Amino acid sequence: MTDDDRKGLVIEEFARRFGGEPGLWVRAPGRVDLMGSHTDYNMGYVLTLSIDRDTWIAARPRADRTVVVESLGMDGSGVFDLDDITRDSVAPWTNYVRGVARVLQDEGYRLHGFDGLIHSTVPLSSGLSSSAALEVATATLFRVMGGWDIDPVKLALMCQRAENEFVGMNCGILDQYTSALGEEGCALRLDCRDLSSERVPLPEGVSIVICDTQATRELTGSEYPERRAQCEEGARLLARFYPGVRALRDVTLAQFTAHESDLPPVVARRCRFVIEENQRVLDLAAALPAGDRDEIARLTSGSYAGARDLYEIVSPEMVAMMDAMLGAPGVIATRQAGAGFGGCMAAYVEDALTRDFERHVRRAYAAATGIQPKVFAVQAAPGAGPL
Repeated sequence: MTDDDRKGLVIEEFARRFGGEPGLWVRAPGRVDLMGSHTDYNMGYVLTLSIDRDTWIAARPRADRTVVVESLGMDGSGVFDLDDITRDSVAPWTNYVRGVARVLQDEGYRLHGFDGLIHSTVPLSSGLSSSAALEVATATLFRVMGGWDIDPVKLALMCQRAENEFVGMNCGILDQYTSALGEEGCALRLDCRDLSSERVPLPEGVSIVICDTQATRELTGSEYPERRAQCEEGARLLARFYPGVRALRDVTLAQFTAHESDLPPVVARRCRFVIEENQRVLDLAAALPAGDRDEIARLTSGSYAGARDLYEIVSPEMVAMMDAMLGAPGVIATRQAGAGFGGCMAAYVEDALTRDFERHVRRAYAAATGIQPKVFAVQAAPGAGPL
């Protein structure tokens, strides 16, 4: 679907649901981590890419303080008063909108009611940050309607706070930061401690291809917070030997190795992965601009092996997808994307063979699993703003 087709669809649906046309349009992109699984909440580094799969909100300001939101991709709708923002258990996706409104108002920003229709091309529950794209698009819409300025880092932090405190997901800053501050044509090397970032050029002649396993994630809800708690426990234990340690970001591999046996085995595995992964981010940030394909392959292979064996976030479908990707024409390197337990994988592919790569992966993965995947190349897109 072209942007013109997409816009026409949204205008038609907006008229059907609300009457009239939307007067404001905003967008916020999804993202893929090129390296740095689970390093963000350990105050480490992430190599992240905002992508040209994004969330749009088409809106019409209201005279009152009521917000009405509907979606073309999610069931249910939300209606709430900005003076009485409560959680919604019937259409829980609206809690991302509600949470952002609550946090912005708590910070003193003046908000206005609106009728809004959401359309997103970010796959849901895939590890490409559909929730953060919705949060950042919502904050951007309130900013545009209110006519106030805000530092994009602060906006990202408030969206993270909405997800932590209102939605109840104790995520790191990666997703919201990338959606708010991503840059066209390059990746960002994000320092999750001081929230600074550096541009990292992508190698010439290489495409980033997303391979969505389309596997249903059967999670209990404890996996992510459990991994985070294990990392925090490891940092606390290592701080007994190295008082300057506040997070795993502060621990060198040599320091960890010296005291690995002092940690519970499962905690040690989690810590080793994060510490090694943090270094891989720095190494990949150097390898990408140089187009060093061998080094890119070595680093991504190490990341995937660690995610599988140390962090234990790899599902059977991810294994099948990895096999399909590694056997495809033009493949340079492959790894997991997002938090794991299913969702998406990411591949570096020679530009000239991208179509052949995509066709092979679709066939091989479907033959192995009986599931039809979604496979698509992405471009580095700018961060959130008016459309």
